[in-house]
Amino acid sequence: MTNKQPTVYILASKPNGTIYVGVTSNLSARIHAHKTNAVEGFTKKYGVHTLVYAEAFETMNEAILREKQLKAGSRKKKVDLIEKNNPGWVDISDKL
Repeated sequence: MTNKQPTVYILASKPNGTIYVGVTSNLSARIHAHKTNAVEGFTKKYGVHTLVYAEAFETMNEAILREKQLKAGSRKKKVDLIEKNNPGWVDISDKL
C-alpha cells in the first residue's frame, strides 16, 4: 500500500474491544495521528489506536462507499471481517 491511496481502515482498542471504522487518502499519516492522539474525538477518548484491518481502493468514492457499508453493518460483521483477515487482532501498522 502506498502512502497516498484511498483506504478504509479499522482500529481497535484491544481484541474484541472498541472498534472504529475510518477512511483516508493517506493511511500512514492518519494512523500516526491516531496513535499520537493528535485526532480529537472517539479514538482519543476511548484509546482506539491498533490498526487491525485496512482495505485499499482505486478512488476515494469507492472507499467512502465501503466505509459507509461497514459502518452500517453490525458489530458482528466488523468483528468477522477482522478475524478473517487478522485473527490475532495484531497491529498491522508496521506493514504500511
